[in-house]
Amino acid sequence: MNIEEFHNRIRELYSPPENKFTLVDVPEIRFAVIDGKGDPQGEACAYAVKWLYSLVHIVKPIVQERMGKNFVYPPLEFLHWADSEKDFIEGNKEKWRWRAMIVFVDWITQETFTDAIAEVEKKLGPAPKTLRLENLHEGKSVQIMHVGDYEEIGSICEKLYKHYLPENNLKPCGYYHEIYLNDPARVAPEKRKTVLRQPVE
Repeated sequence: MNIEEFHNRIRELYSPPENKFTLVDVPEIRFAVIDGKGDPQGEACAYAVKWLYSLVHIVKPIVQERMGKNFVYPPLEFLHWADSEKDFIEGNKEKWRWRAMIVFVDWITQETFTDAIAEVEKKLGPAPKTLRLENLHEGKSVQIMHVGDYEEIGSICEKLYKHYLPENNLKPCGYYHEIYLNDPARVAPEKRKTVLRQPVE
C-alpha cells in the first residue's frame, strides 16, 4: 500500500472505537522490522525501537518531498507471540517473541533503505541482524482502541480470546498486534492510546 492509500485509511486502521471490538480488512502494508525475544520492556526491545525511529528520521526528508506537510511519523507497532500459547496467555514475558515494526512506504526503495542503515550505523554501530523490510497482510482482523495504562490490556485480551472470538465463531490466525499511538514517556498512563488487533478466520 502506497503512502497516499495509507493516509486515506489511517482512520479506519488506526482509530477504531474505544471499548468496542470491530472487524476491519487490513491490506498488505510494508514495514521496517526487527525481531527479538524476551520481555518487550527490556533493553533489546528498546534498542530495536531506537533503530527504527533513527531510520525514519533519515528517510523523513525523502517522504516530505513527496508528501509535504501531510507527513507524520508513523506509529510504533509490535507483533507478539510465544512458542507456547500458555506462556503468552499467562503473561510469561521472558518467553515471548516480538517483532518491532514501523511503516515504510512502498516507494522507499531497498537501496534507500540500505543507505539509511549505513547512516544510522555511524551513530549506533552495527545494525540488528534481523533488521529488514517485510510486507504484512493481516486481512480480516478484530481490533479495539484502548485508552489507558498498558497494564489494563491483559483484561481486554481476555475478553477478546475467551468471549468475543468464540461468541462470533472466529479464531485467531495470525500474531497478536499492538499499535502505540503516543509516546509513553510523554503521555500520562491514563491517556495512552493503543490499538489492539488480532487477525482472524
